Amino acid sequence: MSVESAILLVDKAPGWTSHDVIAYTRGVLKIKKVGHSGTLDPMASGLLILLLGKATKMQSEYLGLPKRYAGQITLGAETDTWDAEGKTVKTAPVPPFGREDLEKVLKELTGKIKQPIPFYSAKKVNGQAMYKKARMGENIERENEIEIYSWDKVALDGNKIEFEVSCSSGTYIRSLAVMIARKLGTLGHLSKLRRISIGEFDVKDALSIEKIKTMRAEEIEKWLRIL
Repeated sequence: MSVESAILLVDKAPGWTSHDVIAYTRGVLKIKKVGHSGTLDPMASGLLILLLGKATKMQSEYLGLPKRYAGQITLGAETDTWDAEGKTVKTAPVPPFGREDLEKVLKELTGKIKQPIPFYSAKKVNGQAMYKKARMGENIERENEIEIYSWDKVALDGNKIEFEVSCSSGTYIRSLAVMIARKLGTLGHLSKLRRISIGEFDVKDALSIEKIKTMRAEEIEKWLRIL
């Protein structure tokens, strides 16, 4: 590919890792330098901004952009990864609660807050990813400060909570799911997640993995945003 610096908006499918998307795109476009704007867990779908060529030098700039997600929390069970990919490690009854109770919890989790970092995450501690330490049986508790800008489209359906959230970079939606469940007097985990936007970039303008797999390099290049 002759383009020196560009970005490509991709709608990642569940089951793909962010690395899978990079590797596939690198192979199709035959370009060595490909980065991204922030990892999405394999379970999650949604917007991934690929940085091509010299654009990889701008990774920190893109990583720092605010993000918006749509998600679902399942109450009553907590997993070791805090999402649906993990194994259930604890269960608890779900006490009766209403819309007002949930809104009170979400208000407490708005603005600048501290959240625990999932043990099974890529966050590095002393140079090693936390998920590697977790697999070796080390439980290293860490937390980070983030900012939640707003909660929207909140809906209750039995033991499930649907929501959209706008937040700062560095937010773990898995952690928010666990925090919400605990504040409601039970346990829970993140059962669905989709990244809707990163800064001004929206998933509606992204190419799906399914579409990319049917396209030639020249066709994909037409979707590149040259920097």
